[in-house]
Amino acid sequence: MAARQPLAPAQRDALRSAAQWYALLSSGMQQARDQQRWQQWHDADPLHQQAWQQVEEVRQLVAGVPAEVAVTALQQSRQSRRQVLRQLLVLAGVGAVGWSGARSDLATSLLATHHTGVGEQRALVLADGSQVLLDSQSALDVRFDDQRRLLHLHSGRMLVQTAADVRSRPFWVTCAQGQVEALGTCFSVQADKSFCEVAVLDKAVRIHPAQSSQSLRLEAGQHVRFDPHQLSEPAPSDASTASWRTGNLIAIKRPLGELLEELGRYRHGWLRCDPSITALKVSGAFPLDDTDRALAALESGFDLRIERRSRYWVSVMPKPA
Repeated sequence: MAARQPLAPAQRDALRSAAQWYALLSSGMQQARDQQRWQQWHDADPLHQQAWQQVEEVRQLVAGVPAEVAVTALQQSRQSRRQVLRQLLVLAGVGAVGWSGARSDLATSLLATHHTGVGEQRALVLADGSQVLLDSQSALDVRFDDQRRLLHLHSGRMLVQTAADVRSRPFWVTCAQGQVEALGTCFSVQADKSFCEVAVLDKAVRIHPAQSSQSLRLEAGQHVRFDPHQLSEPAPSDASTASWRTGNLIAIKRPLGELLEELGRYRHGWLRCDPSITALKVSGAFPLDDTDRALAALESGFDLRIERRSRYWVSVMPKPA
C-alpha cells in the first residue's frame, strides 16, 4: 500500500477554515450574513470546496462531535472506524477513562451493532426470526442471551416485528428514556435526545419510563411519547404513523417546520425553514428517496420558494408577495 502523502499547508488551512465554518453554522447562532460569508468562502477556492466536502463526510460519521475535533479524523482516513473514534474521543477530552467506560452518544452509536447512513434504510432478520427495519441515521445494538432478547436503540428510528421464541424469552427495546416490552407485536420506536416515541401497529406493548414507577400498556392504533420521568397521553394513530417504512413521508396538517426537520434526516447538509412559516400546516405524501422532489412538491403546492445556496444549504422561504 502506498504511503499516504501529508497535507499541503494550503489544504490544512482550508480544512481548519471549514471546521470553523461548520462549528458556526451548526451552533444555532448563525445569522443571514454568516450564510452569505460562508457561500463566498466556499465558492472562492476549489480547496475550500474540497475541505467542506471532507467535513461533511466526517460529520456524517461522527454526528454531534464539534467540527474542529472531527476534522482531525480526516488525516486518519486509512485507519479503522474504531481507531478514528479513539482519537476523536481523546481530542474531545474524553480521555482514557472515557474510552474504556464512557457511555457517550458518540462512542455507543459508532460502535453499535448496526448503523444506517443519511437516507439509508436497512432490513434486518434477527437470530430468533424477528424482523427490524432500521431508518435513516440510526444506530442499534442487538443483545440476545439465554434470558432475554434485547434491542437498544441509541438513536434514530426502527420498525420491529417480533417472532415467537421457542425459549419463551421476553423481547425488550431500550433507549435512553426507558424500556418497551413487546407483547407479541409490530411497533415502531423513535429515539430522540429528549424523548422516545412509540407507535403500535399490531397487538400491544408495555412502556416503562427509566426514572418513573409509571407504566403504560399501549394498544394497536395508538402512539405515545415519553421521557425518563413521564408519559404523554396516548393518541390515536393515522396514515402518517410509520409511513416512512413505505418510502414516503405522509403529512396530515403537519407544521412545515416539523416536516422539514423530518425530511432533513434523509438528506446531506442543512435544510432550513424560514421562522415565519414554521407553523404553516401541510398535508401530502413526500418521497424520502428523492428529497429534492419532495421540496419541489412543497414549493409548487404551498406557495413557497426553495432557495439553494449550494446542494448542502437549502432554505424554504415564503414566496414574495
